[in-house]
Amino acid sequence: MNAPLLARPVAIRAIDLADPSERVRIAAYVEGHAGGTPFHLAEWSTAVAEGCRQSSRYLIAERADASIAGVLPLTLVRSRLFGCALVSAGFGVDGGVLADDAIAARALADEAWLVAGADGATSLELRGGDSPDDRFHTDTDTYLGFVANLAADDAAQLTAIPRKQRAEVRKSFDKRLTIVTDRDLAAHYAVYAESVRNLGTPVFPKALFAAVLTAFGDRADILTVRHDGKPVASVLSLYWRGTVYPYWGGGAEAARSLRANDAMYYALMNHARARGCTRFDFGRSKAGTGPAAFKRNWGFSGVPLAYHVRTADGAAPRVVNPLDPRYARKIALWKKLPLPIANLIGPHISRGLG
Repeated sequence: MNAPLLARPVAIRAIDLADPSERVRIAAYVEGHAGGTPFHLAEWSTAVAEGCRQSSRYLIAERADASIAGVLPLTLVRSRLFGCALVSAGFGVDGGVLADDAIAARALADEAWLVAGADGATSLELRGGDSPDDRFHTDTDTYLGFVANLAADDAAQLTAIPRKQRAEVRKSFDKRLTIVTDRDLAAHYAVYAESVRNLGTPVFPKALFAAVLTAFGDRADILTVRHDGKPVASVLSLYWRGTVYPYWGGGAEAARSLRANDAMYYALMNHARARGCTRFDFGRSKAGTGPAAFKRNWGFSGVPLAYHVRTADGAAPRVVNPLDPRYARKIALWKKLPLPIANLIGPHISRGLG
């Protein structure tokens, strides 16, 4: 008998994320699943809904005995510029179907497609995991993920960095930089907003960062590098299941000459180890880009990430990749915007990117 026939049937239902008992059940399942990520947690979905004013839908698959067989966090992302899509997980780099077996995974994806149709979304986007079935188009060419183990101590961590990048880190030691780990969102947002403006992309709403910090509590913090008291680089990180996720980070214009970004990531590696972490998830980057090369310089190998998209008949998938040629002129113009204007307009655009 084929293994799939042995799988027990499941029932799919949407859960209320405001129910503490449901959140506890989800957390236990996600933490116990090898493919679980912070983006599968209820905390991520609620923070995204609050911070970006988008709607969350959370599906679970249950066995007859009420045990969870799979979860699927969903964000309904509406945008006048980019259309309407149901995304798992919204504003995350992972968070696709998480299930015990293919039957539960397909049942979750089928229900999600029905939800997408009812909500007027023309596409269902699943970030990570296996493709539920052949109705999804899978892209493994666009994004790479970068994860590596942390070294045993600070000295070993420095030695583990490849020679050229290690030299850049050493140069930062003589720049009179101070590094503080706290939850100073104002300093972080000022630096991050300048960083993404310089890259030509709109900044996310400050409310998103605040909501994530609140939702994750002591499992999130901000590490900021200052020069003469002024923030020049900062990163907001998540800590979960022994892994640190430096999720939103960037540097001001002065960061390059001060090697502030180099100092920041080396300091974060040591800080994360002190918190009990053994792995460093450098996040995703688009293949062939400067950020991907930067992570390779640190000794991280890029692994293709699988993203799955199903679209309504005749509908084209959303295009939100800034490398798409049609955005080249807009990105060039955005880089020239005065920072106050970019910070005013940016959140209204970025909350629709998902």
